[in-house]
Amino acid sequence: MTDMTGQTGLAADLAGRVAALMPRATADLAELVAMPSVADPRQYPPEHCRRTAEWVAQAFTDAGLQDVRLVLTPDGSHAVVGHRPPPPGAPTVLLYSHYDVQPPLDDSAWQSPPFELTERDGRLYGRGSADCKGNIVMHLTALRALGDDIPVGLKLVVEGSEEQGTGGLEAYVPEHADELRADVLLICDTGNAAVGVPTATTVLRGLANVVVTVSTLAGDVHSGMFGGPAPDALAALIRTLDSLRDATGGTRIDGLDGSGVWQGADYDEQQFRTDAAVLDGVALLGSGTVADRLWARPAVTVLGIDCPPVVGSAAAVPAVAKARVSLRVPPGTPADAAADALTAHLKAAAPWGVQVQVEREGTGSPFRAATGGPAYAALDRAMRDAYGKPISFLGQGGSIPLCNVLTTTFPDAELILMGVEEPRCLIHAPNESVDPAEIERMALVEALFLHNYANSAGG
Repeated sequence: MTDMTGQTGLAADLAGRVAALMPRATADLAELVAMPSVADPRQYPPEHCRRTAEWVAQAFTDAGLQDVRLVLTPDGSHAVVGHRPPPPGAPTVLLYSHYDVQPPLDDSAWQSPPFELTERDGRLYGRGSADCKGNIVMHLTALRALGDDIPVGLKLVVEGSEEQGTGGLEAYVPEHADELRADVLLICDTGNAAVGVPTATTVLRGLANVVVTVSTLAGDVHSGMFGGPAPDALAALIRTLDSLRDATGGTRIDGLDGSGVWQGADYDEQQFRTDAAVLDGVALLGSGTVADRLWARPAVTVLGIDCPPVVGSAAAVPAVAKARVSLRVPPGTPADAAADALTAHLKAAAPWGVQVQVEREGTGSPFRAATGGPAYAALDRAMRDAYGKPISFLGQGGSIPLCNVLTTTFPDAELILMGVEEPRCLIHAPNESVDPAEIERMALVEALFLHNYANSAGG
């Protein structure tokens, strides 16, 4: 825990309560991580998600919320919802997280079992330890520290299919708006710029995914007999994909602005190289600051290619090749317009008159939070008390489609993205971990925020 020198009154009292609760927080996290709540029945039995949802519901009931229950969402997943009525005249805050996790991917790449919380070098390792079960524990620890002294009303929603992207909660929210309506939406599925740097995420890039298929021949033909003049579909696809980048490797798509400038916290280039595990001697792509490239400009990634594998390949000219292309979209660019530009660019860039099909997989709109309201001022005060530093603003390359649904459904509510995650957590990758000090500090931030916001909102 950071040095609390200088804290008095409420902040110091809550800091002591949170610190005393940390053994229980770690035990809770161990129980949650042990449940492999991957919301894909093709990989894990659905009863794991059901058992996790029931654990979450009981924990928040014990923490003082009422009518905590599982509700079925349109994609078949269960969300946990509940509430606590506000004191007279007080505002209401929605607490959000999700209990489903990414699959562990390559088990052999984990240094400890993915579904067994393991302490190593001061960090806690396990799938979901940060994303997003660490944030569930953060909520619980904040509420336990406050006890009966919760000065705002609370709404709770913990969803069960965020990682699968099947949109269960996004479809549920508009039809159950009154159940979730609040003055502030505390979306805890992000985190700090670095350990010890209090941060709110104010920008989320949107998403446009397509699958491009290049066809050149009725079927593969012998490279000895036909290679040379016979058009190679894989070579055509490679040229097409290469056109998406300029000489520095930066994204270049006709019709999209690639010159955006980030106005928030910077991201040190060497720190980025360390966080992303960039190999020695390998250059970063594009131009401008790292923050510009991450949060203010479109970014293209080739996610996968269907073509003959090296092992088992034949001496043949490929007739068909296919690639899945992902485009991250900054605020200010509609996701559908970005998908249209990407589609047009791929078709125009394909060489030699080859046949090109582009199938749109889906889009997600970018998001930008408004930060001028009383909730952000209350959060800044809470972060100064917990960390001794003012709030920083961060962008995130990931997409959280729920944010746009919430702002459309509750246009007058302030939305805050924060949490226990930071770059060293390696969310979605093997060896995901969380710094328990971040759970402690962010639980304190949340508890202080609820008090600060109640006072600023006149509660």
